[in-house]
Amino acid sequence: MDFMMTKRHVARGARPDAETNNKIYLIKKVSNLRCTYQIRMLLYRAVQEGTKLVLDVPYHCELSPSLNTLIKEHRGSIEVTRN
Repeated sequence: MDFMMTKRHVARGARPDAETNNKIYLIKKVSNLRCTYQIRMLLYRAVQEGTKLVLDVPYHCELSPSLNTLIKEHRGSIEVTRN
């Protein structure tokens, strides 16, 4: 996975909203969710650490086609929960 750099050539990162021993949580209260840099970075971290990224979204949230593709490609490392 490629890392983006800031204009001062520093690697960017992302922080989850919560963590447990085996899960990384990202909580998004949006109606549409795209495959963002934050999601890709946290998924990369989950894969490297052997944990699972959990995207917590509202029940009505629509996932972009590119995010659905990413979820299918990494089934064991990412999951979407709806509430």
